[in-house]
Amino acid sequence: MLLDEDPATLIQVTLANFNTHPDKIAIGRINESLSNLQQARDLRIRESESALKKLSRNLATLKQQHNETVSAHSSIDHASQIVKLDTQKFRIAKAASDLEIEGERLEQELEGLKNRLHELDVQGVEGDEAARARREVDDPTIAGNYNKAVIRNNVKGDVHVVNIDPKFSRCFYSNYFWQTMQ
Repeated sequence: MLLDEDPATLIQVTLANFNTHPDKIAIGRINESLSNLQQARDLRIRESESALKKLSRNLATLKQQHNETVSAHSSIDHASQIVKLDTQKFRIAKAASDLEIEGERLEQELEGLKNRLHELDVQGVEGDEAARARREVDDPTIAGNYNKAVIRNNVKGDVHVVNIDPKFSRCFYSNYFWQTMQ
């Protein structure tokens, strides 16, 4: 035989001299770490599956909404509505342009009327010299040479006879007449 000793004894002596306790502890730690890693991996897988299910539900809801929107939206109706809105937009733009032109015309007319009013204010109530001369030529009361006026004041019950002298102005006589009547 090759061995002088009994193989069982040889195995027992080998086992007695072989220190397996630290290896057993290391294997236990490795098994525990593997168990923790497996639990963490299972937890992450469950979380990922939950998130995937949630995203799948969101996707299904959004697909349904998209399909409803697409089916409710007719491209022919859309095109006709765009044409209608464009027509309306151009009509409104034309009306705005016409109103702007009319506004400018009215502003010019207002400016002209303001200028005319200013001219009339400058001329006064009786007008300018040329207008007064034309009125005096056409007015029979002015054309006649009156040298007396009779003024009655019914409130006071008196009558005044005034001799009109051409050296006094018409304004003087009109003021005098009004004062006498009051």
